[in-house]
Amino acid sequence: MKKILYLFIVCLFSLPIAAQNKYTISGYIKDAQNGETLIGATISVSGKSKGITSNQYGFYSLTLLAGNYNLICTYAGFQPKVIAVQLDGDKQLNFDMLIKGAMTEVVVTSSKKRDANVKDAQMGKLSLPIEQIKAIPAFMGEVDLLKTIQLLPGVRNAGEGSAGIYVRGGGPDQNLIMLDDAPVYNTGHLFGFFSIFNSDAIKNVSLIKGGMPAQYGGRLSSVLDVSMKEGNDKKFQVDGGIGLIASRISIQGPIKKNKASFIISGRRTYIDALVKPAIKKTSAFYGSGYYFYDLNAKLNYRFSSKDRLYLSGYFGRDVFDFVNGKQSLNVNIPWGNATGTLRWNHVFNKRLFGNTTAVYNSYNFAFKASQNSFDIKLASGIRDISIKQDFDLYPFTGHKVKFGAIYTYHRFTPSVFSGKQDSVTFAPQNAQVKFAHESAVYVQDDWEISDKIKINGGLRYSWFQQIGKHTIYATDADGNRLDSTVYKAGEAVKTYGGLEPRVTMRYALDDATSLKASVTRNFQYIHLVSNSGSTLPTDLWVPSTYIVKPQISWLYAAGLFKNFKDNTYETSIEVYYKRMQNQIEYKEGYTPNTLEDTETFFVFGKGWSYGTELFVNKTKGKFTGWLGYTLSWTWRKFPQLNFGEKYPAKYDRRNDLSIVALYELNKRWKLSGTFVYGTGNAATLPQRFYIVNGILTQEYSRINEYRLPSYHRLDFAAINTPKKNEKRKWKTEWVFSIYNVYSRKNPYFIYFDQTGSPYDGTLKVQGKQVSLFPIIPAVTWNFKF
Repeated sequence: MKKILYLFIVCLFSLPIAAQNKYTISGYIKDAQNGETLIGATISVSGKSKGITSNQYGFYSLTLLAGNYNLICTYAGFQPKVIAVQLDGDKQLNFDMLIKGAMTEVVVTSSKKRDANVKDAQMGKLSLPIEQIKAIPAFMGEVDLLKTIQLLPGVRNAGEGSAGIYVRGGGPDQNLIMLDDAPVYNTGHLFGFFSIFNSDAIKNVSLIKGGMPAQYGGRLSSVLDVSMKEGNDKKFQVDGGIGLIASRISIQGPIKKNKASFIISGRRTYIDALVKPAIKKTSAFYGSGYYFYDLNAKLNYRFSSKDRLYLSGYFGRDVFDFVNGKQSLNVNIPWGNATGTLRWNHVFNKRLFGNTTAVYNSYNFAFKASQNSFDIKLASGIRDISIKQDFDLYPFTGHKVKFGAIYTYHRFTPSVFSGKQDSVTFAPQNAQVKFAHESAVYVQDDWEISDKIKINGGLRYSWFQQIGKHTIYATDADGNRLDSTVYKAGEAVKTYGGLEPRVTMRYALDDATSLKASVTRNFQYIHLVSNSGSTLPTDLWVPSTYIVKPQISWLYAAGLFKNFKDNTYETSIEVYYKRMQNQIEYKEGYTPNTLEDTETFFVFGKGWSYGTELFVNKTKGKFTGWLGYTLSWTWRKFPQLNFGEKYPAKYDRRNDLSIVALYELNKRWKLSGTFVYGTGNAATLPQRFYIVNGILTQEYSRINEYRLPSYHRLDFAAINTPKKNEKRKWKTEWVFSIYNVYSRKNPYFIYFDQTGSPYDGTLKVQGKQVSLFPIIPAVTWNFKF
């Protein structure tokens, strides 16, 4: 049946092609040095405007009339390559690309590079080469792609040192962050100060913050698509580094040359090893410690020119131990992610590429404590099993059609408390484990109507169903249970669904200037509910249920894109407006209660965000970098909060400025610097203090009525590459960095200190600012052989 369907689709699009005597060129685009496929490389025809980009697996397909052509392949950081083709039949043609500066003869063309930021219909898409990410100053010397993403317009951080991202007024849960197609639910190590992504294992990073294509769904704000390296299929290679707080090592190489390869990459902190010797045995904290680690692994095998299998995985953990021998108290807090992805690529014919993916991913948090005979445990987490089928169809020049379907089985554990003392066991009244089905089908077409007009139109239908095993309790006004409805395992509890249209359009004013506009509707069926201003391990993921409705958004965006000096400077200005329904917060005065279902403490409202983003990017020469500026407003309105009046969201920031500069001084030294400025975070603070029966009582302001002081910081880095010794296979580099060069005391939070006594009139209450990081120098040694 599947084969019949494939033949029907191909024949349908092939009928008009065959009649016009057209042929198809297809193949893969790779890095010549290690065999890694190149995502988003451009194949164009000399003298013609039309072309195509390689997909997520480096595959391309281009259909042309019979004749002689010069095909030009370009990719950022690589030398352009031109191949002459006599097209008198379907051909398979692979491009092996050389990095700029490689000492190998290459055909260089004077043809102008097709500029994706101007030519593509896609809006708000930014891709960063991993080598550029590594060159930017890093916090404590740890390269962090999420902190680099925070330097782009429209993206802001959660606070000092945090790896969380907030895109165009959306919360941290509204970003679909994927590692090799596996969603990642918690992206932070060390309570959010570092991200889980090990840069040595990463090949490609792509952020989409506007006009989300139909292939992506389940989130309102953005997509961060991270692809792992596939492994060098030419020769064995070892990369690593020793930094201030962590070390890392990666090993990759061919299992069978040009046919199969692998990569294994690991990273671990040694904070515990550095701190423990300084803790005296007589201390109450002797034996306590903290560490985190990551492990990335990937295998791939090429069965034929049409079939390739990938197996990749990630496992990471943070572990905090607290030991107090004086009180016989032991606390263990582990949390982390695990993902596994199995993918099969198959080329059905020259115009139809298929990818079948199976994904397992989980996030778990646990708090375990014991003292004498008393033990308690608090657990929360989420686990998914997904199957996805995607197709790339290239029916004829000017069209790139993508369609497919995905199904996910969810298991949520928002918060389950248990404990025991001797023979007495404590258990929750209602175990909060919830189950759900989620699925979607989509189709989209990237259609170049003419040299001036290009449209990317798509339609997605998503469906979500909460299922049993589950019990719904009817309660009185005091919360006492009166009756219950029991749903058996697999029985439908509540169902949601809807259409999600997405349209983006580009109109070219000239070869270097274009106007773009987009309209996007998104549904989000899973939610992160937090009491904090940043993503912490204790934050809860909850599904849509009979109480919790899915979040829905409409995003409208428009922009002007223009390049200067032969694409040396890329510039853009975008405006956007986003409207969001069914936003979730806790009730006022909520305190965690592990014996009740957390969704009974939720309130629901709406949100909206709007702003302007400016981006100037210098891409060529010894001096490169970018400037990003965002002017924005983000509001929330809940009938049960803030007296029903609107208030700024906790991630509202009026002004956000980032400047990134990279300079290649010579072959041995590269310099880089970043400067960031942002309006202070919105905060709810006490505004009046009273003495009631001798006790100091405080009255809080309305929600987020105050602003913390503004945030700004300058970072600097210098990379030294020692002179190469041809006799040695080793390559090394030293990275010297300074975080917060002028030691700005940026606010982390405000607290109020009380001195004196209310009885003798000496009571004083003073607000004090807590800052985390002064100037922090760091040095990292990287090696490769």
